[in-house]
Amino acid sequence: MPMPRWWAHMNKWMFNPRELKKGKYAVLVHVGRTSGREYLTPLEPTPVEGGYLFVPVYGVESDWVRNVLAAGSARLRTGGTEVVVTNPRLIDAEAAFALLPEGAQRPPKWLKLEQYLLTDVVESAR
Repeated sequence: MPMPRWWAHMNKWMFNPRELKKGKYAVLVHVGRTSGREYLTPLEPTPVEGGYLFVPVYGVESDWVRNVLAAGSARLRTGGTEVVVTNPRLIDAEAAFALLPEGAQRPPKWLKLEQYLLTDVVESAR
């Protein structure tokens, strides 16, 4: 079972703003499904051939996952560059683990995540 939703809401307002200021994590820039507002979400995507694999720790019902799926693209700021990620799709754990580079850390089994978000990289945004 993914992390509880209440924890996600707490992180959205407490953890995320602090982590964005620190600049330690990659930042996913996505547009709200209904608000049209731009949101910044710190994440730890895993680079895979042709794109990135995202672990939805709070489940695929997380706002950032739903926003990226609805928009069909987002921007990812990582390592001092910004790229456009597109063609977002949910894949199962078996497919996700097959994409991971050797030695890459998997999410804890107790999370019991069944789906992951896979995107393609199209171009540099800047």
